[in-house]
Amino acid sequence: MSFPLLTATAVAPAVGAVAVAAVPAAQRTLAKWVALLFSLATLVLAAAALVRFDPDSEDPYQLTESHAWIADFGVRYELGVDGIGVVLVGLTALLVPFVVLAGWHDADPPAGAPDAAAQSVTHGRWRPTQGFFALILMVEAMVILSFEATDVFLFYVFFEAMLIPMYFLIGGFGDRAGQKSEQETATQRSYAAVKFLLYNLAGGLIMLAAVIGLYAVTADDLGSGTFSLQQIAEARASGELSISTNTERLLFLGFFFAFAVKAPLWPLHTWLPNAMGESTAPVAVLITAVVDKVGTFAMLRYCLHLFPEASKWATPVILVLAVISILYGALLAVGQRDIKRLVAYASISHFGFIILGIFAMTSQGQSGATLYMVNHGISTAALMLVAGFLISRRGSRLIADYGGVQKVAPVLAGTFLIGGLATLSLPGLAPFISEFLVLVGTFSRYPAIGIIATVGIVLAALYVLVLYQRTMTGPVKAGVENMPDLRARELTVVVPLIALLVFLGVYPKPVTEMIDPAVDRTLSVVDKQDPKPDVPVQDVEAAK
Repeated sequence: MSFPLLTATAVAPAVGAVAVAAVPAAQRTLAKWVALLFSLATLVLAAAALVRFDPDSEDPYQLTESHAWIADFGVRYELGVDGIGVVLVGLTALLVPFVVLAGWHDADPPAGAPDAAAQSVTHGRWRPTQGFFALILMVEAMVILSFEATDVFLFYVFFEAMLIPMYFLIGGFGDRAGQKSEQETATQRSYAAVKFLLYNLAGGLIMLAAVIGLYAVTADDLGSGTFSLQQIAEARASGELSISTNTERLLFLGFFFAFAVKAPLWPLHTWLPNAMGESTAPVAVLITAVVDKVGTFAMLRYCLHLFPEASKWATPVILVLAVISILYGALLAVGQRDIKRLVAYASISHFGFIILGIFAMTSQGQSGATLYMVNHGISTAALMLVAGFLISRRGSRLIADYGGVQKVAPVLAGTFLIGGLATLSLPGLAPFISEFLVLVGTFSRYPAIGIIATVGIVLAALYVLVLYQRTMTGPVKAGVENMPDLRARELTVVVPLIALLVFLGVYPKPVTEMIDPAVDRTLSVVDKQDPKPDVPVQDVEAAK
């Protein structure tokens, strides 16, 4: 039996979470180093999966593993990755070490507090540092398994399970910046955590009904129920499995609703600004750059592959919702006074572009959407983490409390600018190529939708440049004059992310050559081809 590389990639952070949780209460620094080492080990395993993955293979899924789990109900432990899944596993493994480094002091006791500030009722000292990093690693393990699972029930288990550690990260380790009392801050954190949990649980429960419905349909047609994604796809292609139009549409809606909440898509997005605003900056990155990608990934893998006809039926409405997300998120970002909420609304706009590319049903659109998932993860991590370093120095998330930062901390201001320019998709930085592909792919089939979506680009330039102008330029405001520049640990976080933004902005081929074959297979499943150009090729040649 070959080495189970996909299992190892998911098990490594899970084992790391247990190891961090076992570190003694007084050994906070040791807990941090253990978390960092396990996150780096996961990155090495994910890199090995990327190296072993063959983009030219005819197999729909590679590095596969399959073992019986709950045999009586057709549930198997099945893992496998296509080009889309493997690059998102790589993105997750890449970002978590930076999240750990950026949050190095986020769970330390407040300055001046005694070492045993908090007492557990039954188990002695509470260990917030150990808990913080253990939860981060547990989220990583569950997200990776979600990208790897090819059994629908297995995917559902981890799709829902990741909500628990995220709930505690949001509610238990919130942002300390601001002038509010500890009680007010704790109340807002609790509200944000509960809202996050309720929204996503509601979506998950509706999806569970659809998962059970899918099992019942396969049991009726195949004689025994199955959750295997590949087996269901093969049965549908061969005609063994036939799902009636109304049933397919209902099942599609059950899956899509859960993914639209996770993504998040307007009008199911309202949990995100609260969750990101009340979280520490590293946890905010974990939410929008890692966890939310499961929603858009699942639209490609499950909605389009399992329910191709229903996906085409729902496309017009989804495209309208995606455009609303683009414009709504960008408009609200323009009016924000809170730095972190601004980034949250910007992310809603960006997820609108991703969903637009997926349901444009063109090779450029879906390749651009997948590439956008990667590039958005890197660019949002860069901007949000630098914003977190800025907020930790001043102790405020309000834009109005800043001014003239570039005069006292030029490196911080410069890296903040690059992260912002990547967010507005400046040519030469990674998000530009993915956004361009999405718009080209959309315009070739839905020109009106594509034209309206471009307004989001203008609005992005507005909210990013106004944010930079108000925080970094002008006279130095009180409270900013003694602000230190980025330190070595912080530069270790930011510089590689900026280097990746530049590299993928100039040379995206390493990612696109991985994802393009998977996109082609997805389009063949939904029986869609790229629209032909209005001008015949022979006419173009004659004109030359």
